[in-house]
Amino acid sequence: MTFKELCRYFGLSDDKEKQLLKKQLEELVEHGFIFKRDDGRYALTKGNLFTGVIEFTRSGNLTFVLTDDGQEIAVPIEKTNLAMHKDRVQVQIVGKWYELPEGRVVRILERGIKQFVGVFQTRGQFSFVIPDDPKLPYEFAVPVEEINGAKPGMKVVAEITRYPSVKRSPEAKIIEVLGRVEDPATDFPTVVVKHNLPVQFPEEVLKEVAELPDNVRSEDIEGRWDFRDEIIVTIDGPDAKDFDDAVQVKRLPNGNYLLGVHIADVSHYVKPGTALDQEAYNRATSVYLADRVIPMLPFKLSNGLCSLVQGEDRLVMSLLMEIDRDGDVVNYKVGNGVIRSYRRLVYDDVNAFLEGKPEGDKLKDLAEHIYLMKELKDVLRENRRRRGAILDIEGDEVKIVLDEQGHAVDIVPRKRGESEVIIEEFMIKANETVAEIFHNAEIPFLYRIHEEPDFETLLQLKNYLSAIGIKMKLPQRVHPKVLQELLEKTKDHPLRSSIQRLLVRSMKRAVYSPSNVGHFGLASEAYTHFTSPIRRYPDLIVHRLLKLYLEKNGVIEKKEMKKLEKYLAKAAVHCSKRERVADEAEWDYDALKKIDYISNHIGEIYDVVVTSVTKFGMFVEIPDKYISGLIHVSTLDDYYYYDDIKSMLIGKYTGTVYRIGDMLKAKVVRADKIRMEINFEIPTDEELRMLESNVKSNRGKKSEQIEKKGKKNKKKVKTEDIEQTYEVKEKSGVKNGSGKDKRRSRKTKK
Repeated sequence: MTFKELCRYFGLSDDKEKQLLKKQLEELVEHGFIFKRDDGRYALTKGNLFTGVIEFTRSGNLTFVLTDDGQEIAVPIEKTNLAMHKDRVQVQIVGKWYELPEGRVVRILERGIKQFVGVFQTRGQFSFVIPDDPKLPYEFAVPVEEINGAKPGMKVVAEITRYPSVKRSPEAKIIEVLGRVEDPATDFPTVVVKHNLPVQFPEEVLKEVAELPDNVRSEDIEGRWDFRDEIIVTIDGPDAKDFDDAVQVKRLPNGNYLLGVHIADVSHYVKPGTALDQEAYNRATSVYLADRVIPMLPFKLSNGLCSLVQGEDRLVMSLLMEIDRDGDVVNYKVGNGVIRSYRRLVYDDVNAFLEGKPEGDKLKDLAEHIYLMKELKDVLRENRRRRGAILDIEGDEVKIVLDEQGHAVDIVPRKRGESEVIIEEFMIKANETVAEIFHNAEIPFLYRIHEEPDFETLLQLKNYLSAIGIKMKLPQRVHPKVLQELLEKTKDHPLRSSIQRLLVRSMKRAVYSPSNVGHFGLASEAYTHFTSPIRRYPDLIVHRLLKLYLEKNGVIEKKEMKKLEKYLAKAAVHCSKRERVADEAEWDYDALKKIDYISNHIGEIYDVVVTSVTKFGMFVEIPDKYISGLIHVSTLDDYYYYDDIKSMLIGKYTGTVYRIGDMLKAKVVRADKIRMEINFEIPTDEELRMLESNVKSNRGKKSEQIEKKGKKNKKKVKTEDIEQTYEVKEKSGVKNGSGKDKRRSRKTKK
């Protein structure tokens, strides 16, 4: 009934009685017993209630509630009942939204965001903070006594003092002024506050860590396998300090391989029930940003006592696998060990050695071991290729080079060499072997699962590929081999990185689960995370389960099994959520640095590729730097129709067509760190002529330099050499003779 119908039903005519009824209805709504429908009628919730956390999308038109039992419910923005991003809510299912249930928020149980980062602004006599995060679609009013010295345009940390309601706007007070928006020093606190990342360790945790020994004690080694005389090495990046894993490879007399994977024994020092363990669980993962790390464990453990540093005794969990020529594990044993890393190897050095470059000569004494590692890597990789695993997704990772002030001065794509693939294959094999132990024993365990993609999302991928002229067969049930064949087919396509990204998005996210459904992407029947306990809490859980398995000889009582099942179900959800938070923090930090980089190149023209076409414009990307932005349709030189079937923009008068995969020239016109947006425009003919003129001018200068150098050295320079130099020069991005670009020109020469 509506409110008026209820008043008539109860025969209420007195205003006081009506107000009392309204108050009672509001209380019933607040407690979730009833809800007010869109047509103004009150209805019983009648069960069908779920509890979870609401997540807003960037567009703000739709939200999703991830329930405590892992279900996803779509909630239209008009049915959020004033809930905000990250709030814990009670939601009732009221219909269907495509394949998902549709719900409405009936009660806000707990507010999720207490603080946020934004920009302080004034309008007349009023002050307010605009959140950086578009998922917070409010302006928060700031009373004059709560401004705390902020000036308009400054980045601030605000604490919410009043949440939005039907009658009143939200309010906040400023608790910290970070600085000017363009100052790179504000990037780190922006990400920390936005994602609520814990930076400092609690005092009680530091006290527990201080009581731990500085080095491995002799009593800790007793009863362990001793590998200290073996040639065991770590292979990591040049900046790594937390070495989780070390490896060894031998050829056995029967022609098989022995692969030893030795993982830091974090569980020996981080005991359940301690403040240290609780803090590690709360963090669940280390967060790796461009220029710093927020570790899961204090540095004494992550960079010291647990890290497998060269020449130091370290406790490990050791997995020894006998692998045949087909790449299958035919025998294994696992137990507690102690190692002394023989050498700390760096990816670049190993790659240089395998490529025969002079920089790799320092590893000649390990030649036999490195060649054997590569040989085993090839065997393991071929094994995974045969079973249909997806092998060739390299992602769009970049290294962002920062100066002393934190400004991004260059963006370099990360390329995987042989050494990175060696470690990847060894770790995958170790993770699979450990997972199979528990899968076969039918003991509660924490798996890393990756479910099959939905047919509808793969259909979107197929339509995208069709728009760029690539045919894809799409059976009702897709095997990962189909996607691997697609990657091989598009290996040299200019849109390869976009295809890879869309392929990844079309697949479901890998998560932790006590139920084993396999890993789709790896084509693995059982998979886990065992190899990085310094930086991932799930790996620490797996180590503890392994020790329990060894201690009990694989026989665990039913009472303990039930206790484990309950704990693992809770831990799986928590660790999956924390992993997602860490990923989003890393993406946001990289995005801020990319915007910082491109803001110094406003007005410059780049070669870009069209990665997506919409009715409001097209998204383009600068290859190799993976910097994306929008060319809005309003900036184009014609009225454009949008063909949603072919994903094209078609000019009404000029007939110009823009489609996915087009290579264009685009000028950077805007870089907004607040909204994390970059805008491009198509340059005018005059700008392109000026660009070509400057390129020719630079060619002439370069030609003169080469000619002078040639005369000085009394050597002739071939015309094709000069042309090759020009070609490289153009690719380097030297656009004109302005002061800014002269600096870039000098860098190119250097």
